[in-house]
Amino acid sequence: MLPSLDRRNLLAALVGLPMSTAFLSAAGPARAEDQKAAVEAPKPEGSVDVKKLMAPEALPDMSMGKSDAPVTVIEYASMTCPHCAEFDIVTFPAFKKKYIDAGKVYYVLREFPFDPRAEAGFMLARCSKGKYFAMVDLLFHQQDHWAVADDAKSALLQLSKLAGFTQESFTACLTDQKLLDQIRSVKNRAEKDFGVDATPTFFINGKKYPGAMSIDEMSAIIDPLV
Repeated sequence: MLPSLDRRNLLAALVGLPMSTAFLSAAGPARAEDQKAAVEAPKPEGSVDVKKLMAPEALPDMSMGKSDAPVTVIEYASMTCPHCAEFDIVTFPAFKKKYIDAGKVYYVLREFPFDPRAEAGFMLARCSKGKYFAMVDLLFHQQDHWAVADDAKSALLQLSKLAGFTQESFTACLTDQKLLDQIRSVKNRAEKDFGVDATPTFFINGKKYPGAMSIDEMSAIIDPLV
């Protein structure tokens, strides 16, 4: 179990705290992107009532697409999860073009941080003044530079400046105890109510799919629903 960190020692935890291999192993299994042309849809590992999944969270949902789309995809991710970064970089652009932009999928990203660095990454995304997904994308693309750095605080500060943060706004964000508690509340609800224990975990119209998926695997699930 991770130690409970408040706003006073979250920043301190970002300095000189190398990523534990336990956090990396907590992520779901990666699936190869070089799938054959005909891909069988992965089997769901349980389901949750969609109305329960979509009930208000401690934080407003960060979403893309039309809320009345025929398919709702909820992703629980951790900013330090390499499989989440792989999905964001490799699969998500094609997924967005094929389904979100086409009005077929309503997509929601929810925070499921496994460690203080992941918490900090999500806090900065929430503080980025309308640039949530851009900040998430930046942090995933640069994950190797900050998630395993000896001094993650300095690495995150440099990346945050690209999104318009100053030293003052960076510190203010990472010492916002209410925001930290809200992010933890989202994670705790996912664990308790929905059985999430790995990242990424997807809920597609309420059915649960742990692990990063290729665009072909996602298509095999989604296409029959649209």
